Amino acid sequence: MTNNISKLQSDLFESADFLRTNSKLNANEYAVPVLGIIFLRQATTRFNRVRDGIVAGLPQRNGVTRPLRPEDFTAASAIYLPEQSRYEYLVETKQFEDEHGRQLSMGEAINHAMELIEDQTPMLKGALPNGYTKFENDVLVELLRIFNRDALKEAEGDVFGRIYEYFLTKFSMSGESASDDGQFFTPPSLVRLIVNVIEPDSGIVFDPACGSGGMSVQTGYFIRKQGDSPDHAVTFYGQEKSDSTVNLARMNLAVHGLEGKIAQGNTYYVDRHQLAGKCSFVMANPPFNTDGIDPDKVKGDGRLFTKKKIPGISAKTEKVSNGNYLWAQYFYSYLNDTGRAGFVMASSASDAGHGEREIRKEIIATNAVDVMIAIGTNFFFTRTLPCMLWFYDKGKPIERRDKTLMIDARSIFRVVTRKINDFSDEQLANITAIVWLYRGENDRYVQLVGGYLDSLYEQVDTLSGVLKSLDEPMTKIYDTFGEALVELKTHDDTKLENGEDDELALQAIARVSAELATWKHDYDAWKDTRNTLLTTLANERQSFVDNRPKDNAEQKERHAAFEPFVSEIKECQRELGQLVRELIKLMGVATKELGIGKTDAWHTTQMRRARKGVEQQRDEATDALKQTLYWHRQVEWLQSRFPDAEYTDVLGLCKVVARDEITAKDDSLSPGRYVGVVPNQMDDDDMFEDRMETIHEELMVLGKQAQELHQTILDNYQELIA
Repeated sequence: MTNNISKLQSDLFESADFLRTNSKLNANEYAVPVLGIIFLRQATTRFNRVRDGIVAGLPQRNGVTRPLRPEDFTAASAIYLPEQSRYEYLVETKQFEDEHGRQLSMGEAINHAMELIEDQTPMLKGALPNGYTKFENDVLVELLRIFNRDALKEAEGDVFGRIYEYFLTKFSMSGESASDDGQFFTPPSLVRLIVNVIEPDSGIVFDPACGSGGMSVQTGYFIRKQGDSPDHAVTFYGQEKSDSTVNLARMNLAVHGLEGKIAQGNTYYVDRHQLAGKCSFVMANPPFNTDGIDPDKVKGDGRLFTKKKIPGISAKTEKVSNGNYLWAQYFYSYLNDTGRAGFVMASSASDAGHGEREIRKEIIATNAVDVMIAIGTNFFFTRTLPCMLWFYDKGKPIERRDKTLMIDARSIFRVVTRKINDFSDEQLANITAIVWLYRGENDRYVQLVGGYLDSLYEQVDTLSGVLKSLDEPMTKIYDTFGEALVELKTHDDTKLENGEDDELALQAIARVSAELATWKHDYDAWKDTRNTLLTTLANERQSFVDNRPKDNAEQKERHAAFEPFVSEIKECQRELGQLVRELIKLMGVATKELGIGKTDAWHTTQMRRARKGVEQQRDEATDALKQTLYWHRQVEWLQSRFPDAEYTDVLGLCKVVARDEITAKDDSLSPGRYVGVVPNQMDDDDMFEDRMETIHEELMVLGKQAQELHQTILDNYQELIA
């Protein structure tokens, strides 16, 4: 999924760059209409994919298939699109007409498409953009073309669901739309972690600061993954202060086949849905550290359940100085007797003093604070500060009634770009597994490790084909190289490129020939070692298939059995990289110093293609080996910390604390104050290795690009003088 998203990114934001240059509108005017076009593209893609399945299952009578109905799509978690609202219609039609035969401009045709969808989908009534006549026709044509590329049309599932969120993010990053305090767009990693921990699967799900609706969308994915229908399992509610953001949330829910009641209102002052005490689940990413809230408008609010109610009022402004603990009380008050909540907060809130501490102390006294997770920097696109995830659970069992799980996940992340981090799927699963063990759900932990072992041995099964695919192209280059060297010795103008005499040239040819022979010897030795490794790995895999581990003890045995292969796989990878580099270096020497391109055997263009082919296959082989090690590391990460498949405190990572310990530490809810620090080790070894590998790969890419440019210049020069 990540790779697909990265391939789409440049195409997606190309539209914004195009509009900056060619549209007469400013960013505030074109941001929402562009998101509307993404909505059409996404809705059409989902409509087309769902339609095929619906048509296949339609009943027939007397050989005639029943026509499609809008409700068929509702049942399949999609929205029905009238023909004139489908993306292909807008792209392919030369002249547009409405139902009365009136000629329409491109802008009018898009407005009409939006109106037809609103008529068909009540939740979207008044939510879709309709200002497309402000755009010039040629601008709209180009915009539709940009979003009609194959990468977008062919994207499916969660990949395409992320496109919409990505574009929201890009506006947020550029400061052209979205709020700078992060409330507009919540990074998917944080949303997914919140959903994983609270597991919203039934009843009322409410987001009182819903932004673009990402919490509800991810909940929909979660419920479908469990094999249920979101529309049957839950009822979505949301509230947001901005009309335009409310509309975006409705669009986002609709395009994912979800229904929800999204209302406009400032949650500080207005409770549109009157859901206090009724919600099974509450999720939110409220604005951080907001000041300027009118205390007179909130002091009588029934959602503020503590004695202190208002955390503090600024003497200068006579307004609430920080709204964090208003939100913390609201979220608790919305829950029913067994409800769970998960929300994002500024890191500072978990240790804040004065009136905020008084409120926090009362919240802790409810025994509802279940899990606290510290998140590192650079997860938000508009802020670099760390944050904290808070989790309430009013239905905690008696044995955990006064306990709170503290997780310090600040050293767990994946580098996406120099400025942005997130969690990989496996990092999310591993953090979630800690919560499972804390809750006594040990079987889920064992199942997760089992899944990693399955992935490990599935990956092992691919290694033979990928690694052996190098033999033919490598041998072909070697054979051609050797033929060209032989031909070069008897060439009419045998001499070095610097003009030295034939004797020196023959010596240089002999030297390169000897180095090529040494390379061949090393490559044959590598093949022998590789084949031995592949044979033993194949036997190990068959043993796994025949005796699939059933419990934690057997999983540990399987992990231990695989451990000796780790160093061999790493060595195989290292030697392969070295062999390819040496061969390419020899090819460069022969081209530059010996003028081997003048021989009939060499064929400069073909050899350049062969070199690139070998590099590509080396990369595929390297990726396969790395992926094998990756799955092994996931098993290692969990089993080294929780060897008995039971929860235990892990220094520097997690600790279960009781209320009296929290009281002794100034009622702090910061995991870092409890879990400790691993001596002489700032980061987890595996995470450090991953980060160093990422940096190394970036350097390798830059070096490779420089090398390819240099080689291309040399090859072009040889072609010119040949």
